[in-house]
Amino acid sequence: MTSLHAPPILVEVTRGDAVECAHRGSIAVVDADGRVVFATGDIDKPVYARSAIKPIQALPFVESGAADSEEPEQIALACASHSGEKQHTERVAACLKRLGLDHHALECGAHMPYHAPTAEAMIRAGEQPSEIHNNCSGKHTGIVATCVKCGEPVKGYMAPAHPAQRRITAVYEAMCGLDLTRAPRGIDGCGLPQIGIPLRALALGIARLGTPDKLPPERARACKRIAAAMIAHPSLVAGTGRFCTRAIEAAGGKAVLKTGAEGNFMGAIPGTGLGFALKIEDGAARASEITAAQVLLRFADLDAKGREAVTALSRTPIANRAGLTVGEVRPAAW
Repeated sequence: MTSLHAPPILVEVTRGDAVECAHRGSIAVVDADGRVVFATGDIDKPVYARSAIKPIQALPFVESGAADSEEPEQIALACASHSGEKQHTERVAACLKRLGLDHHALECGAHMPYHAPTAEAMIRAGEQPSEIHNNCSGKHTGIVATCVKCGEPVKGYMAPAHPAQRRITAVYEAMCGLDLTRAPRGIDGCGLPQIGIPLRALALGIARLGTPDKLPPERARACKRIAAAMIAHPSLVAGTGRFCTRAIEAAGGKAVLKTGAEGNFMGAIPGTGLGFALKIEDGAARASEITAAQVLLRFADLDAKGREAVTALSRTPIANRAGLTVGEVRPAAW
């Protein structure tokens, strides 16, 4: 049943002595058996997890054997919302070349890199972005590679009826423990299908990815490879200065983390067997990141160094145009 009450305030934004803005949201923390160990807000309302679900979405890439000839870096990129730096785009282009393809095989569209120095360098050189600069190009390349491995047509791989998308939906259902036949449907920013899944089920899915001991052996191995790749290569999951990269590094190998558009965030904490999914009601990334850091501080078994590093991520100073600190984004009491 969907709650009629507004979700709680999770994050406050201050200016001087006053709280100027507040962000409401919902959080589910679940173990790999589906037991809810913490919940606030409405965890049964379907949400589009957007890019936060990419680690689960990458399972067919690994299970099919398409990733067997790739380094772990390419698995990390299949889970990434990357910044379009050379460390990202050169690896995507190299993978496509190994498949006998180029950027035209990707149907995600093009945009300038999120990484400002890279974008500025391209502008100075008169270079136009291609599909490999899209922040989702690693995910799309993983799907294309899976199509090639399975002998399926690459063209049209984003269509809901394509075998690639039916395969991904089946993975969602198995990992999240749901029949998604009647779930809400939408289209993501990169063109791939989105399916509405409740936070409770998303948290279960990512918990199982981080603690896959009770899954079938082949899937358990794939989950472990994905988690290991993301932990080993956090700079490929996001990029220079990005929250996901910094948080995975700060957690010291104890968390698999992924942000998504419109205030979504998911993470696995393998050491405690937990997974979490959260949604900020107004879609603010600054609030989802602060909340994710708080979840880690509460539920991850961090050492002193890890706690200090994650604590530093749980508050963000706000500066004015002159560089003077005038407030902060901080966690509320929840």
